[in-house]
Amino acid sequence: MKKTAQVITRHPFFEHSIIGLILLNALILGLETAPTLVEQYGNWFEIGHSLILAAFIIEAILKITAVAPRFRLYFADGWNLFDFSVILLALMPTTGELAVIARLARLLRVLRLISTIPELRLIVTTLIRSIPSMGHVILLMSIIFYIYGIAGYHLFHVHDPVHWETLGLSLLTLFRIVTLEDWTDVMYTAMEMNKWAWIYFVSFVFMGTFVIINLFIAVVLNNLDQAKEEQLKELCKPVSRDEILKELAMTQQALAKLRERMEKME
Repeated sequence: MKKTAQVITRHPFFEHSIIGLILLNALILGLETAPTLVEQYGNWFEIGHSLILAAFIIEAILKITAVAPRFRLYFADGWNLFDFSVILLALMPTTGELAVIARLARLLRVLRLISTIPELRLIVTTLIRSIPSMGHVILLMSIIFYIYGIAGYHLFHVHDPVHWETLGLSLLTLFRIVTLEDWTDVMYTAMEMNKWAWIYFVSFVFMGTFVIINLFIAVVLNNLDQAKEEQLKELCKPVSRDEILKELAMTQQALAKLRERMEKME
């Protein structure tokens, strides 16, 4: 049973089937946002959800069976733990007080696409690993925001109270500027008071947008390179004695079958 589960879970068709089911689930969730379709095909949508959930449960059982009796190997993997949590949430009743939560929990099945595709797992792992490194960049950005926020309040709050009346409003305006969303409108309003006001805005855009965002990108790329190196190290791990014996046994079986065929031919 264990060997059968291992063969099934390691087969490429198994992985592709799970990806297909996740995409089908995402399609059904999108169709359920159309009231007319829900009225006509609501029962079919529910049947689809049930069948997909059953397939995910079978997948989890097969993966757990493949590592039996060392079940902790399955739950030690964070992605397997996430997949198992999605299944448990999907088992919540879709009626009563928890109906809305249960329906929203179905959206988590779409996130399973990340755990299924190795490239997406690498990107998400990189982003999570980058969070501690981004702390210093966020601190630097906070200092720049605070300095420019206070300066903007003193420079423009009388002429343009809509954007600079308080420190909080000034920081919100700076956030709008750093996203480059119609920031020139704010600048031109300030330039009505002083034609040199553009220096304040251009310098902040340069500091906040180009420098800080590039620092974020540099941190992510650095962690991405590290994650790739770790993956290569895992792939280059020395083969264990058990794995060698297993491959040897499989080779012997293949040779025995080949010998039988040759004897039959003779």
